[in-house]
Amino acid sequence: MTDESTLAGPADTRPRRPRGGGGKRRKPRRRSKALVITAWSAASVVVLGGTGLGVVYFKLNGNIKGVDINAALGTDRPEDIDNGSQDILVLGSDSRSGKNAKYGKDEGAARSDTAMIVHVYKGHKKASVVSIPRDTLISRPECETDDGRTDPGGQRQMFNTAYEVGGPACAVKTVEKMSGIRMDHYLEVDFTGFKKLIDTLGGVDITTKKAIRDKDSHLDLDAGRHTLDGEQALGLVRTRHGVGDGSDLGRIQLQQAFIKALLDQVKDVGVFGNPKKLYDLANDATSAVTTDSDLNDVKSLAGFANGLKGIGAGDMKMVTMPIQYDPADPNRVLPLEEADQQVWDALRADRPIPRSATEKSAGDKGDVGDVVAGH
Repeated sequence: MTDESTLAGPADTRPRRPRGGGGKRRKPRRRSKALVITAWSAASVVVLGGTGLGVVYFKLNGNIKGVDINAALGTDRPEDIDNGSQDILVLGSDSRSGKNAKYGKDEGAARSDTAMIVHVYKGHKKASVVSIPRDTLISRPECETDDGRTDPGGQRQMFNTAYEVGGPACAVKTVEKMSGIRMDHYLEVDFTGFKKLIDTLGGVDITTKKAIRDKDSHLDLDAGRHTLDGEQALGLVRTRHGVGDGSDLGRIQLQQAFIKALLDQVKDVGVFGNPKKLYDLANDATSAVTTDSDLNDVKSLAGFANGLKGIGAGDMKMVTMPIQYDPADPNRVLPLEEADQQVWDALRADRPIPRSATEKSAGDKGDVGDVVAGH
């Protein structure tokens, strides 16, 4: 179980759609901040550019990797109703290939180490984030594999195997089958790119109320104030043995707390007065992500920046999908179906998630505001 007293925030912390295919497509929308909040810097380069803008534009465009989710999934998706809100699936991949090899050995294909559904409410002033524990046992749908075969899916499959089996498209399909909510966008963050992004930002300020020691994630922090560099920040969002009961639930709370701290800090970076830092952040942000094909160009990032830059830490409600421990295996969790339905129904109707939906969940420790606090 998560230990809520472990992490505090930075020094300046404030505070059905019906299932089925078809339905009209909404106009292209902007994506959420979530783990790559500084991606708005890429858009800023376009907005503020001058001499040599064409070179910068094509360099940043070339950084972004895109996946055509719409083509992969076709019409076997929930109806896409335009009510002014947007839903984004944000994944952090645990691949150890390439520069990520230092963080461990791949056991087969990569899995989704972090999964969040970000719901941006109509008006783009507030958002709710629902973390999905990677160890959740779910009914995984049939998915096409990378080599063109068909994986049949099945009952009692770990959630994070969806990405392993069929990549981003299978992850999106699995989330849509679980929730009945069509994902407007997909965003994937890479280990090495995330680390570099934090270093370019100059680190992220947090306070730990207890020491955190985890040799697996290379994290060794005493209690007290810290400015985490990229390696330490990556260790924090990956650690599961250094806090609480060592489960994925504790890691989720740390991830949510870190995002809140990052959101607060980005507002005070002042990159607009520093063209080099602005470009470096844009370069790092665009290099760190894989997106759906509607977002894999810098022009789309400009729309994203203009639409969502007003959402701060205090405007974001973060919860964990309601779950219970699996009686047959304490290392796995099961969805609390009625409570989950409350969450999905609220998001589908563009309403706040009711407190009653999460109060009986094994992963519920209240809002992340209970974990992040000022000094």
